[in-house]
Amino acid sequence: MRMLTLMKPPASAIRRELKQARPFPSAAQEAAVALLRTAEVIRRDVELALTPYGITGQQYNVLRILRGSEPERMPTLEIAERMIEHAPGITRLLDRLEAAGLVTRERCHEDRRRVLCRISPKGLALLAKVDAPLDRIERTRLSKLTERELQALMAALDRIRGEQD
Repeated sequence: MRMLTLMKPPASAIRRELKQARPFPSAAQEAAVALLRTAEVIRRDVELALTPYGITGQQYNVLRILRGSEPERMPTLEIAERMIEHAPGITRLLDRLEAAGLVTRERCHEDRRRVLCRISPKGLALLAKVDAPLDRIERTRLSKLTERELQALMAALDRIRGEQD
């Protein structure tokens, strides 16, 4: 008579990375932790790449948003809505960027409550310098995936965020 032995499944990469001995309670929790950890790894790489340029990831995000709307000006609240990471202090963030000469702001003539923002030439020049190091990070981290895998990842992430049914 043959005896069946139950073998523990090997620990996942995220469990090994976190030095977690016990399995996660569910595959969904394990996937969420892996997703958060992966986002943190990329965020940290980006922050390190931006440090020599004197800006943070959130400041870079604002500048990138404003570059995308150029030459149009953008209301402060719309910038906040488009941020990758929620920024409750968008006004302070813009204050620092304006003080550094990277953005300009002015009150809307039709509605004085609205403030319209625009990236400055100095901000555009800074982004031109920052683009190459950030492109290298993305290519390095994501080069491990094929084009098909990247498309599948994007579709899965869209579904998780509820952007696609």
